[in-house]
Amino acid sequence: MEAKNFRFLKIVGVGFKARTEAEGRQLFLKLGYSHEVEFAVPPAVRVFCFKPNIICCTGINKARVHQFAGAVRGCKPPEVYKGKGIMYIDEVVKKKQGKKSK
Repeated sequence: MEAKNFRFLKIVGVGFKARTEAEGRQLFLKLGYSHEVEFAVPPAVRVFCFKPNIICCTGINKARVHQFAGAVRGCKPPEVYKGKGIMYIDEVVKKKQGKKSK
C-alpha cells in the first residue's frame, strides 16, 4: 500500500500519550481519563506513532484518513484556556485570557 495522504496529530498535555499495536491497526490513547481510549483503525488507514505525542495517519483515500484523524481529535479537542488536547500539527489554537481578579 503506497500512502499518498498524511495527517499528523500532536498531543499536548502532561501525561497524555499514544501508542499503536498490531502493525498500525489499533491505537491506544492515554488522555487523563480513568481508562485508555482504544481505536480500531479502518482498513484503508495506517497509524504510526513517531513519539508518544505525535500520531501520523496515512492512507490512499484522503477522505478516510481525514475522517479518522477527526475522530481521534474529537476524543480530546484542544481547549482554549490552556491549549491541552489533541490538535493537528499545523493547527493554531488562539488562547483566551482567563478570569481577571480585581
